[in-house]
Amino acid sequence: MSDNCLFCKIARGEIPAKKVYEDDEFIAFHDINPAAPLHLLVVPKHHITSLLDVQPEDEQWLGRMMTLAPKLAQENGCTPGYEGGFRTVVNTGKEGGQEIAHLHLHILGGPRPWNKRAAPAA
Repeated sequence: MSDNCLFCKIARGEIPAKKVYEDDEFIAFHDINPAAPLHLLVVPKHHITSLLDVQPEDEQWLGRMMTLAPKLAQENGCTPGYEGGFRTVVNTGKEGGQEIAHLHLHILGGPRPWNKRAAPAA
């Protein structure tokens, strides 16, 4: 973990968050500036700056992070099935809209229409 990273501090419990999930590898919590009725962030506990830094050896934990998305979406109120669903977003780099230099997955869901922003920031 990084000493100065906001998400690392949340993962260590130094900064409070409205957690919905935690295990040895990941923490998931509500976004403080939601772009949809449900807006969660899934954050790996080990510090990795962005998708630009992912290596082939990261394949397994990255796959586990993606596997968490539908589970967390449904457990937190998204309607299951094709008529329901949710959106996943990974902003990568400053030009990709990434504001926090720690890789994270946005899960957005709930009744539409949502906020008209093009993509969530963070």
